[in-house]
Amino acid sequence: MKQQLVDISKNVLQSCLGLKAEETFLVVADDVKKELAEALYEAGKQLGAEAMLVVMKERMKSGEEPPLAIATAMAQSNVVVCVTQHSLTHTLARKQAAASGARLATMPGITEDMFLEGAISADYHQVKALTEQVTAMLTPAESVRIEKDGYTLTFSIAGREGAPSTGMYLNPGESGNLPSGEAYIAPLEGTAEGQILIDGSMAGIGKLSSPLLLTIEQGRIVKTEGPDGPKLLEILGDGDGRMLAEFGIGTNDKARITGVVLEDEKVYGTIHVAFGSNNTFGGTISAGVHLDGVVGQPDVYLDENLIMKSGKLV
Repeated sequence: MKQQLVDISKNVLQSCLGLKAEETFLVVADDVKKELAEALYEAGKQLGAEAMLVVMKERMKSGEEPPLAIATAMAQSNVVVCVTQHSLTHTLARKQAAASGARLATMPGITEDMFLEGAISADYHQVKALTEQVTAMLTPAESVRIEKDGYTLTFSIAGREGAPSTGMYLNPGESGNLPSGEAYIAPLEGTAEGQILIDGSMAGIGKLSSPLLLTIEQGRIVKTEGPDGPKLLEILGDGDGRMLAEFGIGTNDKARITGVVLEDEKVYGTIHVAFGSNNTFGGTISAGVHLDGVVGQPDVYLDENLIMKSGKLV
């Protein structure tokens, strides 16, 4: 095991999750990410926590629930880190653990490179400040318009609360991704109309070699254009997986487009939209899948006010 990974893990556990000696600390892993999980487990032990590591078989897709025994253990721990190939962020297990008071970070798809470079190395006090500022713009807004390369997507966010993923989860019940840096919201189901060009990366596919054009009617993907379109629809399925579930804005200036959406969606200068479940952050869709697509350098309007021009927050 690389000592550098353990040292970085200790820093992350202390500065981002406030892990203290004697607290119960649970690392949830799958077979794919077991090695990175072991570095976090070792770091937790060295910090004096009651550290535990559980390994499950890889889930089929992001948003799929872990086994009940693991969900129960998550809800009974002080601090939880989920290091898995597919995301547990938008699961009831994560939501219930936070409701029980756990401080929780999810790291779907994280790689050793992402541990050592990029978004994890950001100044999280700075990330937190910008994320909270953007979240405060989303909550009172009623409509969103995204423009990119001649394509426009509009939808309502009226009555929905913006959510900050700041990378700092120091109080009971706080949870989000690590590395982090995004403000996001659940669009009103069925209100999205238009087209959006995904040109950064797509969860379940990776870094895109050519853009993916999605046509959305009444909140649902009705057509895809681009070589990866059929694969996206196959993963999302024929049901509510094709519904627009999330709109987010990246706020981490150290994040890079790597092909792993965990980091990609945090890149400052990008926005992302996701399809599938959003019932864990204010929406009504429970689809058993949640996939994000990243858009670079768009124009974004909230209630017809320009807040982002070519990826720069104004």
